Amino acid sequence: MEKVLRPARLATFAYFALNGFLMGMWVVHIPVVEDRTGVGHAVLGWLLLLLGGGAFAGMRLTGPLADRLGARTVVPAGAALCSAALVLPALATDAWTLGAALLLFGFGNGCLDVAMNAHAVQVERGYRRPVMSAFHAVFSVGGVLAALVGARTLSWGWSAPATLAGVGALGLLAAALAAPALLPREPAGEPREATAAEKGPRARRATPPRIRTLAVLALMLMLSEGVANDWSVLAMRDVLGASEATAALAYGAFATAMTAGRLLADPVAARFGPVAVVRHGSVLAAAGLTAVVLSPWIPLALVGWAVFGAGLSGCVPQLFSAAGHADPEAAGVNVSRVAGLGYLGMLAGPAVIGPLTHLVPLNMAFLLPVALCAVAACAAGALGTGHGTSRESGAEEPVRGDDGAARSAPPAP
Repeated sequence: MEKVLRPARLATFAYFALNGFLMGMWVVHIPVVEDRTGVGHAVLGWLLLLLGGGAFAGMRLTGPLADRLGARTVVPAGAALCSAALVLPALATDAWTLGAALLLFGFGNGCLDVAMNAHAVQVERGYRRPVMSAFHAVFSVGGVLAALVGARTLSWGWSAPATLAGVGALGLLAAALAAPALLPREPAGEPREATAAEKGPRARRATPPRIRTLAVLALMLMLSEGVANDWSVLAMRDVLGASEATAALAYGAFATAMTAGRLLADPVAARFGPVAVVRHGSVLAAAGLTAVVLSPWIPLALVGWAVFGAGLSGCVPQLFSAAGHADPEAAGVNVSRVAGLGYLGMLAGPAVIGPLTHLVPLNMAFLLPVALCAVAACAAGALGTGHGTSRESGAEEPVRGDDGAARSAPPAP
């Protein structure tokens, strides 16, 4: 079993890193694309919603396909589509072509996002212990590498179309090389008697209440994460009067703490359970952002952003994992539901905080994500029991208490 799982885990790391790298290369080239197409900040903001809409559509389409065809087929296809579409925004010449390009690129990103998370759940089921957070940490590392590579190529004067076309070609190659190591589709479980609710005319489309709750939690926590992505630097500059260079450290502190936290979250989840990770992580995030809201000093605000990132770091991976393990035969669909609503929450961050700044100062508007983190901490019990196991292994589910903490666990490969 270990001979199969280890290559599959490495391949999953590769796809997460590739996704982070592709998205990071797009972000680095946004100013260049904006100048090339002649769109202003306001128009670009609306066009970016098309990227989000395309991602949401890709997620909803790919979830059922991942369950039906298996990750070995869907993950490389999503990675290939996302890689090929990366160059399209750089080729756009006006708002219309840029909108179409972002829609296609977002669609490819959504396909890859759900497919690789569904496969990550399958790998985690084989290991019978939490491994999801490490995958998300590698996604963040891919984004950091993209920032470094993109900064270098821009300093060399390379054109955006040539750079993104080259990166896309490398992405196609990486997608093909990693594909053989992916796990095959899991066999269907034993047939069972359908319940009365499942026999209803709309049963196939009904979303289980627990998945709905997980999706709402993802929306709240990813909206909070989006606030850091979009507003942390502006808050440091406009509220505390930090220089541009110092203000940039706010997002750096948040992103670094989030990456480090995700690297450490898996053993914490194995020891204390996913409920504890989300509950205490949300409380920590709320405390960190509260420090940002109240701080009159730049150093304390930087610490607050770091604590905010550390608190959020392990939460979303646990939500994706819980959704995938809720029903192994519908893992892709359930992950797509949770990831899709969460992604919309991340996009909603600018749209929600922006109007609030007309009523209150920017730092006081952050009390909204503080409240969302507090609600998430109270609702963390929706994660229920911990991680499932593979059907093939026949191993029993680890016994967990009411707080989600593991009492005993089978050995992992």
